Amino acid sequence: MTDPQVWPNELRLHKGGKTLTVSFDSGERFDLAAEYLRVKSPSAEVQGHSAEERKTVPGKRDVAVIEVLPVGNYAVRLVFDDLHSTGIFGWDYLLELGRNHARYWQEYLDELAAKNMTRDPPARRK
Repeated sequence: MTDPQVWPNELRLHKGGKTLTVSFDSGERFDLAAEYLRVKSPSAEVQGHSAEERKTVPGKRDVAVIEVLPVGNYAVRLVFDDLHSTGIFGWDYLLELGRNHARYWQEYLDELAAKNMTRDPPARRK
């Protein structure tokens, strides 16, 4: 756990599902974009079972969170509008994502560029 003394005191999904605000009793507050949460999902589908299996997830610029489901008293399961719903976001992981946002986001953008991928979703066929 990142900081066992820190506990969330508010989770607020903003209208449209593009941002989840997480406030902690430490006074820290983070506005986390749905795209960021989706590409950093703690699910095995994204993270794999080892560092070598971790996937870079492209095309999620327009993704939204459509549901926030409690998991016991230690986490939430986020359901995204692309139907990804297997990541369980523990309070410690949400705190880590907030505290390290700038670095993690830049690493993600660098991975996309290195793999010739884009944040934009694939074009729809007409």
